[in-house]
Amino acid sequence: MVDQAPALDLSKYIEKRFFGERPHIRGHRVPIAAIVYFGHENNRSVAELMDDFTLSEAEVLAALLYYSEHKVEVDAQEAAYNAVPIEDWIKHGKDAFLLRRDDAAPGSE
Repeated sequence: MVDQAPALDLSKYIEKRFFGERPHIRGHRVPIAAIVYFGHENNRSVAELMDDFTLSEAEVLAALLYYSEHKVEVDAQEAAYNAVPIEDWIKHGKDAFLLRRDDAAPGSE
């Protein structure tokens, strides 16, 4: 059995206060998924992502590490976020994302 290193505390760089609990870079409101997906789709290096998103090296590395440790959760949140029709965004604003979450309270739609 391989011992697993304890998860790092990335709260200095990552927060979930905005965007319906979507994790994002603290102080920049750039979603973790945006950084990771853009970097993967465009084969970007850490230095290029720093330039693309105007982030520090530590912020980009924190985003990549956070994603690697929470991939299933982040991917599920992004799928739900992307499934929201534009009409719901117009009608409900920033709360539209919450209408598509599996854990939303019954009757909240």
